[in-house]
Order: sequence, then C-alpha cells, then structure tokens
Amino acid sequence: MTSTTDDATVAAPSDRGARQRAPHRRRIQAPSLADEAYDLLKGLIVHGELSPGERLLEPALCRRLGISRTPLRDALNQLASEGLVTLRRNRNALVTRLDGDELRHLFEVEAGLEAMAVELAAGRMTETELKRLASLQTRLEKQHAKGDRDGYFATNTRIHALLVEAARNPVLVETHQRLLGRLERARYLALDRLGRWQESTDEHRAILDALIARDADLARRHMHDHVMHTGVAISALLTR
Repeated sequence: MTSTTDDATVAAPSDRGARQRAPHRRRIQAPSLADEAYDLLKGLIVHGELSPGERLLEPALCRRLGISRTPLRDALNQLASEGLVTLRRNRNALVTRLDGDELRHLFEVEAGLEAMAVELAAGRMTETELKRLASLQTRLEKQHAKGDRDGYFATNTRIHALLVEAARNPVLVETHQRLLGRLERARYLALDRLGRWQESTDEHRAILDALIARDADLARRHMHDHVMHTGVAISALLTR
C-alpha cells in the first residue's frame, strides 16, 4: 500500500506513544484492511470526530484512511450492524443520530446485563482478576485527577469489559458485545457533556469494594445503579 505524507500518516517511532493514546487518529498499516477501517471509524464515531448525522463520503474516507472502497464498505456494513452507521440505498451512509428514547431503552438492557455480570463475577472471578480490577481502578482515579478524559474513557471501557468477561458466561459476553458500540458513544458523550467523572469514579470504587467482599447482591445493585445513572443523564440531555 502506498503511503502518503499528510498529517495523519504514521511513520516515526517517536510517535508510537501518541498512537497508542489515540488509535482512532492513526492511518492503516496492517493487512486486515476492513478490520482496521472498522476500528478506526468506530473510534472516530465514538469520540465524536464524526458527528451524529454526518454524511460518510466514501472518496474522502478512502483518502483519509488510505484504503480502497471494498474494505471501507465492509467496515461500514459492520458498523451499521452495531447501529453506529445508517446505510441508505444509492446514497451516502450517515453516522447514526443519537436518540434519547432509544438510549434510555438501551441502558435499561445494559444495566440488567452488567448487573448480572458482576453478580456472577463475584463468585467466579479469580484473585488475579480482582487485583487487575483494583489496578485499573487506581489508574482511573489518577486519570480523573489529571483530567485525562481519553485515558479515563479507555480505562473505564477496560473495567466494564473485565467485569463482563469475569462472569464466565459466553452468551452474556456475546450479547454485551453487540451493544458495545452504541454504549461507548453514549458514555463518552456523558463524560464530555455531563462531566460525570467524579460520580462515575466513586461508583466504580463501590463496585470494586463489593467484589472484593464477594458480595454478589451488593455488587449487582451498585452496577445497576451505575449504568442507569449514565443512561438517565444522557437520555435527558438528548430529549431536552
């Protein structure tokens, strides 16, 4: 694949740390073009760099990502299956608009899923996983103190993924994965617009404490409330 020399091009090893902090800003370097395009476009959508309702012009995106139309369209189809992109017959695709009522319903489902996950995880997660969760919580609190929104968001996403995986239920993991794109976009918006940093950080600490105590019922209640607080806040913001 021919490389270009615009600002988005990744070349110098000294830029590696910046690429890791903001992977959605990279250009594609790997042979799995459709998967890479999916990851990068998803990052742009979740972080709001492609806005709700924005037209996705294929020639411009091909130039921006350095790929042909075939892998781009494969990526758009995958994003459409997750509700992040709206495909239109014989017209440009759109970044799916955020809808307050739909998000309220989505977070109701997610609250049930993640509450079930931590209830199961309380009895199934290993001590090593608990230590990893505690380490992520410490990192989350430091990122909050520094005002590192993107770092905080990435750590928050890893915490939720760890808790779902620790449930040891592949059906739950698969169901959660299908909702993840839309959830991430709403959660990022909540951090950006609502400033729910401190409240969310405290809620995560309460969930961790309940899991360390192996209190499945308390962990379930804390997680349900945590997810619903974000859902209610972002739904109210979008329906004003």
